Amino acid sequence: MMKAYLSEIGGEVDRFLAQCLKRDGVPDILLQAMEYSLLAGGKRLRPALCLVWAEMAGESRKHVLPAAAALECIHTYSLVHDDLPAMDDDDLRRGKPSNHKQFGEAMAILAGDALLTEAFGLLFSCTVSAERILSAGQELVRAAGASGMVGGQVLDMEWTGLDAVQVQDLSRMQELKTGALIRASCVCGAVLGGAGANDVERAEAYGVHMGRAFQITDDILDVTGDEDVLGKPVGSDVNMGKVTYPALLGLDASRRLARDHTDQALASLQPYDNHHAHFLRELAEYILIRSA
Repeated sequence: MMKAYLSEIGGEVDRFLAQCLKRDGVPDILLQAMEYSLLAGGKRLRPALCLVWAEMAGESRKHVLPAAAALECIHTYSLVHDDLPAMDDDDLRRGKPSNHKQFGEAMAILAGDALLTEAFGLLFSCTVSAERILSAGQELVRAAGASGMVGGQVLDMEWTGLDAVQVQDLSRMQELKTGALIRASCVCGAVLGGAGANDVERAEAYGVHMGRAFQITDDILDVTGDEDVLGKPVGSDVNMGKVTYPALLGLDASRRLARDHTDQALASLQPYDNHHAHFLRELAEYILIRSA
C-alpha cells in the first residue's frame, strides 16, 4: 500500500513539475539545467509528506500541490549546490553526472538560485487562504535559510575533517541541513490544510524524528549501501572526512538510534486512525530499512 500510494503521489508531483517551470522569458539553457536535476527522479518524499498532512487536515491535494512542488524545488536546489566543487565536489547524483559536470559551475549555481526563487512563487500560487500561505511561507524560510539548510551546510563544511566533533554537534548539524526541510514539509502540509495547533505540533514532531531517522540511515548507507542503487559512490562521506553516526557510534548503535527516532515519529501519529496515518506509519518504517 505505502509504495503504491507514494508512487501515485510521486507521479502527480512529477507531472506538475514537468510543466511548472515552462514559460516565456526563461533562457533555454537555464531551463534545461533546472529540469535536468528537478526531473531526475527521486522518492519525492518531501512533497508526499506535505500532501498527506494537508489531506489529513481535510484539504484537497490539488490545492496544495504547488507547495509540494516548491519543497521539491528547494530540495533539488540544495543538491545542485551541495555537489559543487566548492562544497562536496560530487560528480554523480542519482546515477547521472552532477549538474555542474553537465552544464558547468556557473550554470549550476544559477539553476540552483532559480529553483530556490521559483519555489516561493509556487507556494504563493496555492489556492488556499492567504493566512495559511503566509504561515507556511514563514516555516519554509526558517527551514531553507540561515537557521536551516544553509546553516547546516555551513556547519558541515566547518566540521569536515575535524576530530573533536561530538554526537550532539552532528545531531544539530543534520537537523538543520537535512531535517529542517523534512520537518517543514510536514508542518507546511498541516498548516496549508488548515490543521489546528495540536495537529500542527504532531506534524512537526513526526517530521523532526522522521528527519533524524532519515539522515542516520543515510549515514549507514554510505557504509553499507550499493553504489548502483544509491546512484553515488559508497564511502564518499568517509573519504571526504565528514562526521557520520557510524564513525562516532558504530553501525549497531546507529541503527538503534534510527529505530528510536522512528518509534518517536510513530508515537506522534497515535491519535490518528485513517489511511493517511497508516501511510505515514508505513513510510516511517520504510525509511528505516530503505536501500537508497
